[in-house]
Amino acid sequence: MTREQPTSGGTELGSFLRARRVRITPAEAGLPVGPGLRRTPGLRREELATLAGISIDYYTRLERGRETRPSPAVVDALARALRLGEDEHEHLRALAALAARTAPDPPTPPSRTIRPGVKLLLESVRPNAAHVVGRTNDLLAANPGGLKLLAGIEEWPVRQRNIARYVFLHPTARTLFHDWAAQVRGCVARLRALAGTDPDAPDLARLAGELLLKSPEFARLWERYDIKGRSHGRKTFHHPDVGDLTLAYQALELEDTPGHRLVMYYAEPGTPDYDALVLLDMLGSQPKPYARTSSGEEPTSTST
Repeated sequence: MTREQPTSGGTELGSFLRARRVRITPAEAGLPVGPGLRRTPGLRREELATLAGISIDYYTRLERGRETRPSPAVVDALARALRLGEDEHEHLRALAALAARTAPDPPTPPSRTIRPGVKLLLESVRPNAAHVVGRTNDLLAANPGGLKLLAGIEEWPVRQRNIARYVFLHPTARTLFHDWAAQVRGCVARLRALAGTDPDAPDLARLAGELLLKSPEFARLWERYDIKGRSHGRKTFHHPDVGDLTLAYQALELEDTPGHRLVMYYAEPGTPDYDALVLLDMLGSQPKPYARTSSGEEPTSTST
């Protein structure tokens, strides 16, 4: 591979730089704003290059994916010029390291295998709602409340159940989440982060391709290239079965797995929100009609 052939890593690095450049105004960057209309949203390439202390030609090659070995000093200078936060700065470093590889590593194969101990954890936290998601937000396993909390997702075949697909395409999702906009931003940010570090992952390509075709909202957020997702906080749900409830949540990375995370929603015992969780757990435990996965397999009670 020659220096002038864009790699997937170099293309991803250029896409991130371009997406962040157009979101910084000259005023935010401390540049004088001249008279007349600007045809370019955000900073021009030459303005960002000047702010970062690099040549315009070098920056243009970076953005076009034809320069793939920026030094750590250049990466840090670009991060300062683009006013990146800590997570975004770290992501830029990861993209630069990926672009510098002359022989990219093969994409990590996805896995849906859940260890028995993790399934036991899902049961042990009941009636709190919990589920396990894969690196592209596939719903891999759930306790009864963890599945029922995502109202209507159980209607989909097991292999179709994906949190990102749910929030963008399921008709219940927009009314379920009190702050649907924040929910979808977080989903896209996680997928965008994966696209930066593992751009050739086949499961990501399939999911992103589907959502780009079916959801204008996803396409718009994908172009923004936000990469920061929250791993804890509080969410309010307008649930069709148990009414309104506000839950704290915590996401935990599961070590020695290909990007699996345990996500738990919980409430203080004795509160109305906890009572709603108890009801969700009961509803989710009721016998379900016989159903098959998209591959013809019958799902188990906790493995989705």
